Amino acid sequence: MITPYDCVVVANGSFPQTTWPLELLKNTPVIIACDGAVQNLHERGLIPTAIVGDLDSIPSEMLERYADRIHVVEDQEINDLTKAVRFAHSSGYQKLLILGATGLREDHTLGNISLLTDFSPLFETVEMISDYGRFIPVLQTATLPSIPGQQISIFSMYPCGEITTEGLRWPITRRRLTAWWQGSLNEALGTSFTLTLSSDARLIVYFQTPLPA
Repeated sequence: MITPYDCVVVANGSFPQTTWPLELLKNTPVIIACDGAVQNLHERGLIPTAIVGDLDSIPSEMLERYADRIHVVEDQEINDLTKAVRFAHSSGYQKLLILGATGLREDHTLGNISLLTDFSPLFETVEMISDYGRFIPVLQTATLPSIPGQQISIFSMYPCGEITTEGLRWPITRRRLTAWWQGSLNEALGTSFTLTLSSDARLIVYFQTPLPA
């Protein structure tokens, strides 16, 4: 399997269980782990390239085993996911996949998803995948590939921005989304759809993973 990513960051949320994210994890060449995710990787025979964090969540056995690849970042103003993503950026990676960033605590899930718009300028591409779907940041007008019938949700991080959609079952025309539910639960009509953004709009788009036939 050839992946479109050159680096994966694994956070300490729900570890992937389904085939797609697990295959991406196994085949992406570089794994950067938040310190709390190391145990899950180790139990599955996956060795992190680097471990980043303040080391408050890593078992002592793992600390000893992987001492040669630990990078301590004690800044309490940012979370471990941000620390790991910034490490990936400083290491020169450009196509980033984030796994394990959702599930478990809902406040962590919401915070991690919202960070995608901050991470986006650092990379050529950055995506977050769970067992259920994929999140991507969209900071300017774009046409995105889709599968007919695929469930699509749009979340506005800057409600002052206007968006227009083309190619979704329920169109949006020059509208400001002032609450997260307003752009959710839409559906792709074809193999792509277009989002037209005003200059001050910042979106996160969710693509539900299609169910097996």
